[in-house]
Order: sequence, then C-alpha cells, then structure tokens
Amino acid sequence: MTTSNSLVYLIALPLLGATILLLAGRRADKWGHILGTLMPASSFAVGLYQLSLMLGRSTEERPVGQKLFEWISVGSFKVDAGLLLDQLSICFVLLITGVGTLIHIYSISYMSHDKDRRRFFAYLNLFIAAMLLLVLGDSYLNLYVGWEGVGLASYLLIGFWNQKPAYATASKKAFVMNRVGDMGLSFAIMIAFATVGTVSFAGIKEQVDQTSTGALTAIGIMLLVAAAGKSAQFPLQAWLGDAMAGPTPVSALIHAATMVTAGVYLITRSNFIFDAAPTAQLLVVIVGAITLLFGALIGTAKDDIKKALAASTMSQIGYMTLAAGLGPVGYAFAIMHLLTHGFFKAGMFLGAGSVMHGMNDQVNMRRYGALRKFMPITFVTFGLGYLAILGVPPFAGFYSKDMIIETAFNAGGIKGFLLGSITLLGAGITAFYMTRVMILTFTGTKRWDEDAHPHESPWLMWLPMAILAIGSVSSGFLLSRGDALVNWLHPLFDHHEEHEHHLLEPIVVSALALTMVAIGVAIAFFKYSRQEVAAIAPENVSVLTKIARQDLMQDRFNEAVFMRPGAQLTQALVKTDEAVIDGAVRGVGQLAMNSGSALRGVQSGFVRSYAALIFVGAALLIGAIWVVVQ
Repeated sequence: MTTSNSLVYLIALPLLGATILLLAGRRADKWGHILGTLMPASSFAVGLYQLSLMLGRSTEERPVGQKLFEWISVGSFKVDAGLLLDQLSICFVLLITGVGTLIHIYSISYMSHDKDRRRFFAYLNLFIAAMLLLVLGDSYLNLYVGWEGVGLASYLLIGFWNQKPAYATASKKAFVMNRVGDMGLSFAIMIAFATVGTVSFAGIKEQVDQTSTGALTAIGIMLLVAAAGKSAQFPLQAWLGDAMAGPTPVSALIHAATMVTAGVYLITRSNFIFDAAPTAQLLVVIVGAITLLFGALIGTAKDDIKKALAASTMSQIGYMTLAAGLGPVGYAFAIMHLLTHGFFKAGMFLGAGSVMHGMNDQVNMRRYGALRKFMPITFVTFGLGYLAILGVPPFAGFYSKDMIIETAFNAGGIKGFLLGSITLLGAGITAFYMTRVMILTFTGTKRWDEDAHPHESPWLMWLPMAILAIGSVSSGFLLSRGDALVNWLHPLFDHHEEHEHHLLEPIVVSALALTMVAIGVAIAFFKYSRQEVAAIAPENVSVLTKIARQDLMQDRFNEAVFMRPGAQLTQALVKTDEAVIDGAVRGVGQLAMNSGSALRGVQSGFVRSYAALIFVGAALLIGAIWVVVQ
C-alpha cells in the first residue's frame, strides 16, 4: 500500500478551526464563521487533490495510508494511530467536506442573529473532523475514536439551544441511545482482538478464512448494533425525530448527509466479516427492511416538516442497510444511494430551514400553504430534491433506489420476492408522504398567521441549496454511467457476477417502481389538493395514523421494555446495596460504637475507682501466680 504524509491534513484543518474558535472566545465572534467555513473547504480541496492522485495510480496502488504514531503497545496488543484512504473512504471524504462546506456557508446567514454563532461553527468543525477520522481510520479502534467524536459533537449541536428544556432533553436522548449502539462497537472490537488477535481492517480480512463462523457472526451482530444506533435503524431509531430540535443546518449535516450514514459505512467497510457470517448478514437485511417501512409510515403522519424529513431519512437509510445486507452485489448500490441521498436530503433540509426562516420558525406544515409564490427559489430547489427522492427519471434517486429494488428482487426465491415487494411498497409510501410535504408547504391556499411574512432567503442560503439541487439532478447519472461507482468500488467488495440472479430485468423494475410512485403521488394529491387542509390536525383519524403520529409507539415500547425494568432493577440494586453492603459496613461501625460505649463506663475519672481496680487486678494476678506455683 502506498504511503502519504498529507492525509492528516484532511482531519487537522477542521480540528484546528474548532480549537481556535473555542479557545479564542468572544474575540473571534466577528470572524469565527469565516474561519469555520474555510477549514472544511480546505479539507475538500485536499480531498480533491487526493482523488486526482488516486485516479493517476493503478487499481492496486490506489489505497494510501499514513502512520501517525504508535498508539497502544501492551503485550501482543499493538495498535498504530493510522489513516487509510481508499476508494470507499474517498467517497465519504468528499461527501463530508463538500456538503459540509455548503452547510457552513448556509449557516453564515441562517445563524447570523445568534450571539453564539462562533461556538456553533466550532462545533460544526469539530463534527467534520470527527467524521473524517471515523472514515479514515485504518482500524476499528481508530474508527471508534471518530465514532465517539461525532457522538459528542452531535450532542453539542442538537442541544445547541439548550436554554429550551425540550431541546436539552432531545440532545440527551440522542446521546444515550447512541451510547447503547456504541457498546456494540466496543464488544465487536473486544471479540475481534480475542479471536483474531488484531483490530485492523487489513489484519482481520487476512484471517477471516482461519476464524470460526461463530466468532465472525458475533462480531457482525455487534457491528450491526453499533450501526443501528448511529444510523437510527430498528430498534435504536427513536432518537432521530427528537434530534430535529437542533438548528436546521445540524439536521442537514448530521441527520441527512453524514453521521446517520456512518452505520452504512461501518457495514460496508466490514464487508469481509458479513460475507463470511451469513446469519449476521441476514440480520442486516431484516433490520434494513423493517426500518425502511417503519420510517416511511411515520413520515405519512408528521405535520412538523423537519420530523417528516427525519422519518424519510430513517427510511432511506433502511434502503441502504438492506442493500448492504445483500452482500457483494449490494454494497456499491448502498453507497450510491448514500451519496445521492446526501445531495437531495441535505438540500431538502436546507429548504425546510429556508421555509422556517421566512415563516418565523414555524415548523407545522398545516400553517404553510402557497409558499411557492413567495419563495420561488426554495420551491424549485426543494422540488428537485423531491423528484430525486421519488426516483423520477432522470433524477438521482431513480438510479440509486431502482438499483436497490432490482438487487432485492434478484436475491432469488421467496426472500427476493419479499424484499423486492418491501422496497416497492416503501417507494410508494415515500411518494405519498413527500408529495404531502410538497402540497402542504408550497401549494394550495395560505394558512399562516397574520404576523407571518414569508419571503425568499438570502443568497448565502439559497446558493448552497441550488448547488445541492444540481447534485440531486445529476449525481445518480454520473455515478451510474458505465457502472462508474460499481467499478470504482469493485476491488474492495469482491463483486462477482455469478452471485446475481436476474429475476426481473431493470426495465421491469423501473416500471414497477414508477407505478408505485404514481399511486403514492395520486393518493396524496386527491387527499390534500382536492380537500381543504385543516390548520389543526384532525382527531378523528385511523388507529394507524394515531400510532404513526406517536412514532409507532417506539418511545412507549422503550419505556415499557427497557426504561421501567431498568429503573426497577436499579432500585432493587440500590436497596440491596443499602441492606447488605452498607448494612455490613454500618454493623461493623455500630459494633465498635457499642463496645466503646461499654468500655467508656470504666473510665469514670475518680482516683478511688482507679485505685480499687489496681487493687483488684493485683489481687487476681497474685492469686494466679499462687495457683501456678502450687
């Protein structure tokens, strides 16, 4: 593998920006946002330079590494702090820094009236640095550092406006649920070292054939737990909707383009483990399929525009996870959808922020209506993202989502039919709730309050939206042209044509997908365009709608199954500690106190008492001697 001494700059630049902005304090308020934007932009430039070098090398020489220092050396456990840039990680580097830079530019205007804007940019830079470390680490332990770093940064950003108790609670909820997933990654690292003797990607891959299927299955399941937590997949998805409490640029960066895709990265990076552990791989498919429908159903009932998009993100990452669980034929398509999703979903989140900016931070879509007349640029850019997520040709989602649907059907047998049907159903539901978002927000009659004055956002906000809209239109075509992305990632995923089963031809899949999309759009159109939209959500709705409004009861489930039993167990342990452990300690102390109290009576302070005791003691001693002598 080729070595490079410049990979560290990808991480060092945004990390330096975060450090300066945090240490400079209020002195950096006037220029902090400029520095904060230049740092990820510089990393993006370095990433483009590394891509140009990679393209100039042969396929075998494209991966490059850099050893920073010897990190851990304890007995046989040796880990270097090292970086790896290959065909997979360069995709994420460019996505993180490219989309991240656009979101920084957007934030300059969006956060212009916030007195803590400098600190906000510091946290954004910290997040970018941690995310880059996550995708550039050459071992699971190095990845883990970045994994925890993005967890910390997301906690800080989600709860940025923590003066509002609900926002502070949302950030804590995201932090705690992510820690549950992080335990999975910790256990995976421990099992890998105990069974394989190394935690590096290359080292584990070399020894997969000599490792038992049971150990690889255990590692794979633990990695899936980690991915479920970070990517809001079943059953650790409950935090994502609440995380919309943070500023909208946070939602675009963390919950659309980067952090929530980390789980997909972890699974695809660990492809050699899952390929050798069919049970763990099957669980990945099941989790993805459940979450795909779970998020889509929630999205149908949300009136909060950001929470509707959050449910959509959950569902779309379900598509990616499902594809990643289909093995060598699915890994590249999971990454393709991840990249196209980064464009259209980040663009729609920024569009939602633009709508909120013009509507006094109102998030209830039932209080919108007819905004296309007042916010034409936001309408067009958001609309292009809408067409992309629906999979309408030639927009980005058409290429990436259709390939996942086709791969699902071609899995073969009942499994393929079932998975293909689920992905098609998900496409139809997606079309319904995204059309609902478009109609409630941009069409119909105005339903806002008199104090609202909708207007188009400043150019620093709509320019990033326009660039992301261009990606929503063109990225799918560019990545699929001549199987560009599949061929680019081919050396990492060991893709074999003989694994493919052509149950349905691509043209048939596209026709089925577009039919489902048309049905979803039509239902939404007749439900919301032909009828007057109530400004207040009606109470007389179906049971499914009521449940979907409550996120399919996921919070109640977690409370009943985990929180309450956990609290009861904690209380029982506390009582046991107080009765047994503390009781034993207190008993020893009380014994000493009682003994002291008894002996204290001997110390009366009277000389005659002491003389009498001396006399009695002497008499007893003389008597004892007399007995012994006799």
